[in-house]
Amino acid sequence: MHILIAPNAFKNSLDAMQVAKAIEQGLQQSQLDCTTECFPIADGGDGTGSLIIERCKGVIVSQQVHDPLGRKIDSRFGLIDNGKTAVIEMADASGLRLLKREGLNPMQTSSYGTGELINAALDKGVSKIVIAMGGSATVDGGCGILKALGIDFLDKDGKRSKAVPDELAKMVKIDDSGLDRRIHDTEIIILCDVNNKLLGPEGAAAVFGPQKGASPSDVKLLDSFLANFATVSKAQLGTDMTVIKHGGAAGGATAGLHTWLNAKLVNGIEYFLSLTGFDQALKNADLVITGEGSIDTQTLQGKGPYGVAVEAKKKHLPVVGLAGRVPNKPDATLQKYFDALLSINRDFIDMPTAIANTEKNLIETAQGLGDLIVSGELRFNHDNP
Repeated sequence: MHILIAPNAFKNSLDAMQVAKAIEQGLQQSQLDCTTECFPIADGGDGTGSLIIERCKGVIVSQQVHDPLGRKIDSRFGLIDNGKTAVIEMADASGLRLLKREGLNPMQTSSYGTGELINAALDKGVSKIVIAMGGSATVDGGCGILKALGIDFLDKDGKRSKAVPDELAKMVKIDDSGLDRRIHDTEIIILCDVNNKLLGPEGAAAVFGPQKGASPSDVKLLDSFLANFATVSKAQLGTDMTVIKHGGAAGGATAGLHTWLNAKLVNGIEYFLSLTGFDQALKNADLVITGEGSIDTQTLQGKGPYGVAVEAKKKHLPVVGLAGRVPNKPDATLQKYFDALLSINRDFIDMPTAIANTEKNLIETAQGLGDLIVSGELRFNHDNP
């Protein structure tokens, strides 16, 4: 039996490759006679860019940029496709992981550094830029990125605003006369891992603002700023960024770049699997194992394990999902894509303990899975469409 191991990262614990290696180790310790291939995946979240660069045998380019608080840092991006395509990880320049918890303040953080990475990529002569936007520390609608590319945001007195929400809230006009013209000849593709729209209770500020340090009052201010940004943009361009699917991702940066740079917003896992040749890896597989921190019905809204399962089912392959948390009762919709869902946590435990034991529990669960297959206690329907 040849097993393709294609998990997402387990958030706050292990990256996707570490998860894949733990599962592989468990299978090797089991009684199952099998070969394995590790194919870690990502759906647009933090780490997606690195996996793309590695899988596509790209090269890393170092670049100094400004972090979310405007401090100079050493960052990087990748070049693939013989240097024609740049791969940018927003988290490498504007990410939560670059700040200490006490430094989280989305009213004062900017995505400007990501714009600097785009500028650096343009200097390399690329014709396409792929951006993974997960893990950002900002809720600036992408205004920081746009500012780095030459767009100015003006207040009622015609004064240029600093590219942070606290200042951008005063904008009444957007001046794109200074926009880097190379953008018009460059295809920009943004990998999205959420479907949220820009505004409201399911929008960028309400859902993701608190994760980035926003207080309840900050959330209201950020939502108001984004609403004003949308109003000004619509008045000038005619595009309503409030209705854009994925528009709330990365603090609304997806909506801002789609509106002002004509960036294409795509389902992150679908694009990732296509770009990295997942279909080829499936050809030799008899079983696919995927997973992430939690698998439930929300997974079916375009998360990594769902994308893996969809592709596997096209080839009538059985799929096992491993997660820290799975539904207590069988779910018919999940069963269409996952032949088995296994929790790696055997007993109810607190979250810090579960996170600390993720690797150990993955190894033990994968070993148990292998033994169940050997004993015949776990059988798969290979004809499941």
